[in-house]
Amino acid sequence: MAKEELIPEKVNNIEDTGLDFNFLANLTLKTVYSDADSTTEKVARKLKLPMSVAHHCLQHLYHEKLIDIRGQLALYNHQYVMLDQGWERSRRLLDINGYIGPAPVPLRDYTAFTQRQEQIKEPVESKRFQEAFAELVLPERTLQTLDFVVTSRRSLFMMGPPGNGKTSIARALHAATKGEVWIPYAIEVDGQIIRVFDIQNHEPVHSALENRYDERWIKIKLPFVIVGGELTIDEMDLIYSPDLKYYEAPFQMKANGGTLIIDDFGRQRVDPRNLLNRWIVPLESRMDYLTLHTGKKIQVPFVPMLIFSTNLDPNKLVDEAFLRRMGYRLQVDKPSAGVYATIFQRYAESRGLGFDQGWVDALMVWYEREQRPLRCCEPRDLIERCLDICQFQKRAPVLTLDLLELAWLSYFGTAVSSSGLSCSSR
Repeated sequence: MAKEELIPEKVNNIEDTGLDFNFLANLTLKTVYSDADSTTEKVARKLKLPMSVAHHCLQHLYHEKLIDIRGQLALYNHQYVMLDQGWERSRRLLDINGYIGPAPVPLRDYTAFTQRQEQIKEPVESKRFQEAFAELVLPERTLQTLDFVVTSRRSLFMMGPPGNGKTSIARALHAATKGEVWIPYAIEVDGQIIRVFDIQNHEPVHSALENRYDERWIKIKLPFVIVGGELTIDEMDLIYSPDLKYYEAPFQMKANGGTLIIDDFGRQRVDPRNLLNRWIVPLESRMDYLTLHTGKKIQVPFVPMLIFSTNLDPNKLVDEAFLRRMGYRLQVDKPSAGVYATIFQRYAESRGLGFDQGWVDALMVWYEREQRPLRCCEPRDLIERCLDICQFQKRAPVLTLDLLELAWLSYFGTAVSSSGLSCSSR
């Protein structure tokens, strides 16, 4: 029997929103202020609230002589126009908080629903895991560790030289996860608003449950958030806009329910130990602490699958106390000649180019001659450069030893033939 979907409970009245009525009325007034052709239906749609709730708020504003009724389109669907007092009140409200958009959900409701979603998440199916990693050539022991990670959703610390698939592994781990997650457009705490939904990081999913759920929430694909060398400590806290007067949720909060990758760890513009110290409490308690500009601390769920990836020496970045808090550790090493050949063959065949073992044998000689370490990304990169050359020379896509020599030169900047290259004339 299919498991019944957990959905945000539908709002039927003001009390169901969990918001203070005056807060909701002020947000409604700002919504009318932003649209010269406001109707009850349009206001309800913008606030993501039922028509009855929007009507109640608009009637309150009407009786307060902040707006006036211009006409009636249907029962409980009126046209509204701002009055002078309404313009003045709106400008004062916007000076305090510039947010105009879907009504937020209270922080307590966000916390409870997010934790509940995490608790009922279905385990990853073996078939889905195998499909996610089908294109990667990995040792069985590595696949076993990654299976543990995705099943438990514990954190992972990956280390190893660059170009050997750490980011690809992280993407495959995310691909192995299943389902969607509900997030609110925004959260309210102490009258402050934190915007959560971000079209850059969140991909909406159509829901067939029209009018059966709280539309202040939106269903999205499990988020996949990746941050690299640009990360700073400040970006891990609430981001307050002095112009808009509301907050943007930090990236780890936007990743809740999905996957968060800290890529190129150790290359951030902050001491790595300070950065790691910031993660200790969330890793242990699965809760994060954020700070309002008033100085008040708030507690929010921390439920992404957290992955650290570094090509630096971990002994110089982290101490054992931190590593103990990580769920799993994984060393991603350079490939053997056999693994390199398998990667080359799979990628060449995926591009419709066939495979000749002689090409890999020649490449191994060139790597040995230059004392160059093998990297998992290089079969793909060399093949792609061969295809670039074919396109430039206006010839059908093929792989030849001559093309690989020219690709090697353009990729590594070194010639492999003592007599020079003359591929274009051969």
